[in-house]
Amino acid sequence: MSILVLADLHDGRLAGVTAHVVAAARAIGGTIDVLVAGEGAQPAAEQAATLDGVSRVRMADNAAYAHRLAESMGQLLEALADDYTHVLASTSTTGKNVLPRLAALKGVGQISDIISVESADTFKRPIYAGNAVAKVHSADALKVITVRPSAFDAVASSVGTDVVIEAVDYVADNTQSRFVSEALAQSDRPELGGASVIVSGGRGMGNGENFKLLGGVADKLGAAVGASRAAVDAGYVPNDMQVGQTGKIVAPELYIAVGISGAIQHLAGMKDSRVIVAINKDADAPIFQVADYGLVGDLFEVLPELENKL
Repeated sequence: MSILVLADLHDGRLAGVTAHVVAAARAIGGTIDVLVAGEGAQPAAEQAATLDGVSRVRMADNAAYAHRLAESMGQLLEALADDYTHVLASTSTTGKNVLPRLAALKGVGQISDIISVESADTFKRPIYAGNAVAKVHSADALKVITVRPSAFDAVASSVGTDVVIEAVDYVADNTQSRFVSEALAQSDRPELGGASVIVSGGRGMGNGENFKLLGGVADKLGAAVGASRAAVDAGYVPNDMQVGQTGKIVAPELYIAVGISGAIQHLAGMKDSRVIVAINKDADAPIFQVADYGLVGDLFEVLPELENKL
């Protein structure tokens, strides 16, 4: 078996989720190649070469992949896919955007958001907002799979490896779409999807201005700040902060839920966190059913005191 992992990039560097996807590839077995596609991709390719279990890095360094549009990336993967039995990517925006296109181009099914590898052709994935787990068997010659990074421990990195970085000369001819612009959220805090500590607020925060209370605690803990769907829908914070079934799926070492009731939609995105702390004035809030530690109290009194103690 041979597996191709599509690397995620962040600001031109290799994103941490890639190491989790490589771990899923190792669970399948076989040789593992990592595809790094972008413009100025050399630094990310060198990082990918240090991941344990990687046999080869294939680098497509071209302006055609600068913004990783689905049409261009889909063509690139289609051109390479015949060399592989499996193509894997994370359930990031890029993975969910590109891999369905590859599956359609190759005429195969896609297996989405796997959390476990049973064998080379059988996988487990959550359904019904994580309330059930489906075991999926694929008879396709090419398995196209997105991986939930939080379900797999990241592989380690080894300095001084002799993994070959091979240039890919294929250049996609994309006439279907073009990049217009992007608006990027700027933050000095860790990226939400890869943070080891997350402090999230819900509708109970009252308004967006009150999220500054979370920021004070987060800065003391070196944490990322997230939000529930209710807070995002209410306009308190932008949707890139949303944690949940329709937001980011996270599993940090510590998750602090403040003013979050614990709707199923939100729990689906964070219930695999190692330690969950809930702060809510409603003692009957569902969030306490999944929390390891719960504090019933007024968040506007608790948060300043917590920040002061930290």
